[in-house]
Amino acid sequence: MSGDFNNRIKKRIIVIRALMVASILLLCAKSFDIQILKGKELSEKAENDYSRNITIKGERGQILDQNMNKLGASIDAVTITACPAKINNPGDAAQKIADLLNINQKRLKEILSSKRMFAWVQRGVTPDLAEKIRGLNISGIYFENDSRRYYPNRSLAAQVIGFTGTDDSGLEGLECRYNSVLEGRTRKISFTRDGNGRILDYEKQRNSELKGDSIVLTIDKKIQFLSEQALEKAVTSHQAGSGMALVMKPGTGELLAIAHYPEFNPNNYGNYDRDTYRNRAVTDAFEPGSAMKVFTAAAALEKGVTPKTIIFCEKGTYRIGNFTIHDTHSYEWLTISQIIQLSSNIGAAKITESIGDKALYNSLAGFGFGSRTEIGITGETPGNLIPYKKWSKIDSGAISFGQGISVSALQLATGISAIANGGSLMKPLLVKKIVSSRGEDIKEYHPEVVRRVISPATANELKTMMNLVVSEEGTGTKASIDGYEVCGKTGTAQKASGGEKGYARNKYISVFVGFAPLENPELAVLVIVDEPQKQYYGGDVAAPAFKTIMAESFNYLNIAPGKNKNMVARVSDGGKN
Repeated sequence: MSGDFNNRIKKRIIVIRALMVASILLLCAKSFDIQILKGKELSEKAENDYSRNITIKGERGQILDQNMNKLGASIDAVTITACPAKINNPGDAAQKIADLLNINQKRLKEILSSKRMFAWVQRGVTPDLAEKIRGLNISGIYFENDSRRYYPNRSLAAQVIGFTGTDDSGLEGLECRYNSVLEGRTRKISFTRDGNGRILDYEKQRNSELKGDSIVLTIDKKIQFLSEQALEKAVTSHQAGSGMALVMKPGTGELLAIAHYPEFNPNNYGNYDRDTYRNRAVTDAFEPGSAMKVFTAAAALEKGVTPKTIIFCEKGTYRIGNFTIHDTHSYEWLTISQIIQLSSNIGAAKITESIGDKALYNSLAGFGFGSRTEIGITGETPGNLIPYKKWSKIDSGAISFGQGISVSALQLATGISAIANGGSLMKPLLVKKIVSSRGEDIKEYHPEVVRRVISPATANELKTMMNLVVSEEGTGTKASIDGYEVCGKTGTAQKASGGEKGYARNKYISVFVGFAPLENPELAVLVIVDEPQKQYYGGDVAAPAFKTIMAESFNYLNIAPGKNKNMVARVSDGGKN
């Protein structure tokens, strides 16, 4: 009995020993398999779970006005990331986060439902919004310091500056055109997450060496603001569809303001129609009406015609082929100066008849009409100037007073500035220089003369024509400013009928363009109001805005008035004022 018990004990001990030996052998085999045979594979898997290679981008460079005021800059933001493997309820988390971020809930749920250790949720989140999401206390959601684009002046010069998308790349305006300059440099890095999925040492990689370069514009923030205010008043008070205003330094071609109305806020660009984004001063062409008569006069003066040369204006009605041209008043004999002063359509047409189509075409082309200015803005229009050999008789007459030709606002401002500066067509200048992240000038842009278009003598005669008398005869007296002498020209163009031949009834573009002071022009200003209601003459609609912009800009720039001089707006309009 006792012997049988001992035998059973011995057998159990042998079995246990065998099991222990087998277990040890299995552990050794598994250890060999893990450490030797699969060591490299498992090591890489562990590294992939907790380490990741990503490309980071430095902060975007700034857009500054000529006085180094910020127009577009980067501000603190938060990038939200996730460790999906740590999220207990992906559906609930996706719903709460998507509602706050206004992003696709279904897509976010797919991301959070994966078993990955890392995923991007949203970049460029405002600190306030990130704090709300942080308050949800969702396990597996993490927050990293970042930056996002911000426009501190909201709608100011929005069509010029443009905006960036969620990835901080430029989508419109200068943000898009100079994206390669502004965007931060990229660098591939390897970062490590801790056991909770949080990124370690990420911020150390985002250093100033990756910051993008900045661009300094010729735009003056104050003058831009004044221009936008005056333009808004002109458009809204006349119940117009839209408007534009440009301010340029005639001697250099520098643009101090490019204003548009309606406006939009690039911080919330998604709330606006895409047409509102467009820099229409550069991209859109229109028929300028009687504002072109000054360039017709320039062609005549260059051909030897004098300001005192007289032309019979047919008592207000003149037939060319099957078409009849009208003036608003029954003029008989007028000098070239009076044709500009009183804005006779018939007089302008007869000027072209006297000098020939080729001379007018060459003059207009010389002033830059029909060609891009090469300002460096995407989508610039060349306008439309038909080759003179294709002109019919009515074409030459119509073009002489601004119908049958289309121009951009930029072309018109540049052309009038050539008269103001004594005859040199300047290349429009918008970007002044590019500055590195360390504050060093990388590239500077200087005023550039494209060509001489008229002689200084012709330019002086044209100034006199545009600055003859402040009287009831003048059609732009609403542009006058006490103490200054101004040269100006109105335009009132009937708009072409969309998709049909001819012109639309009761749809006009009102224009006033000019410069001041006469002796040494400091500023050239153009105001355009599209489809004003009730009143539509350039002298009534656009001239007051011109006056406001010019007067307030002079005050801001400390440009003193002349002694005992009254501002003169010698303007008129194509038979319509």
